[in-house]
Amino acid sequence: MIELNTIEALRKQVAEWRQAGECIGFVPTMGNLHGGHLSLVDEARARSDRVIVSIFVNPTQFTPGEDFEAYPRTWEADCAALREHNSDLVFAPSVEEIYPDGPALRTRVEVPALNDILCGASRPGHFTGVATVVAKLLNIVQPDLAVFGLKDYQQLMVIRHMVRDLSLPVEIVGGPVAREPSGLAMSSRNAYLTDAEREVAPALYATLCVIAEQLKAGEHNLERLTAAGMKAISQAGMKPDYLEIRRAVDLMPAGVGDTELVIPAAAYLGRARLIDNIRLTLPAPGLQASA
Repeated sequence: MIELNTIEALRKQVAEWRQAGECIGFVPTMGNLHGGHLSLVDEARARSDRVIVSIFVNPTQFTPGEDFEAYPRTWEADCAALREHNSDLVFAPSVEEIYPDGPALRTRVEVPALNDILCGASRPGHFTGVATVVAKLLNIVQPDLAVFGLKDYQQLMVIRHMVRDLSLPVEIVGGPVAREPSGLAMSSRNAYLTDAEREVAPALYATLCVIAEQLKAGEHNLERLTAAGMKAISQAGMKPDYLEIRRAVDLMPAGVGDTELVIPAAAYLGRARLIDNIRLTLPAPGLQASA
């Protein structure tokens, strides 16, 4: 596996692969890799001749008070895992390489309709940092396809809309949510959970499952469902941030006739902020008007 940390060296290697007619897949990460990340690498491997993984802890997507300095850096373990999953190249640039004028961005990429809702309401500026760094990385690597996890559904929507709006020539692939045996979605921040908190954390996914089943059974009072879900999360021992029922295509509020839905949620548990979601398809004619 090739290890590079400069844009110039990366582009030289990519040019060689392109000259050979090879398809290039890309998985952007912030390192501290777990099974969820590696499932995305496997997805890229199945779709590409060459797989590039970036490891870059992006300062512009951390909001004030968050854990940029404390974010786990596990380079040796990450590289060992990537070798096991047949990655061809790991790109690990410095902050200065990505932001030569510093991370106080002069140029920003934003998707206004998605920036300030759900996680964006609690983390102002987060998705501007995400969209900007992903746009830069896609421009640097210029892959045929890039794989992102469905666990952070809002992030995936931001990236898909950004790529479409800017006419970037890359296919965005959503990789399935990887879960621990308890149902807890895999996340680097799960390392912050104590043993006792790990017993509580699966209640977030369990609550979403209950709501999804109620929707499939014909319940259409979304306000009642989300209020009950927030109460269940709180009673389990977490501090709910949000739980909503949205349209899967664009994360706008779900309404009458919608059949493709997503139920995103976020909650605080100790030092960790957990996020999760469930996608579901209702039979036509979809949601009905509330009684």
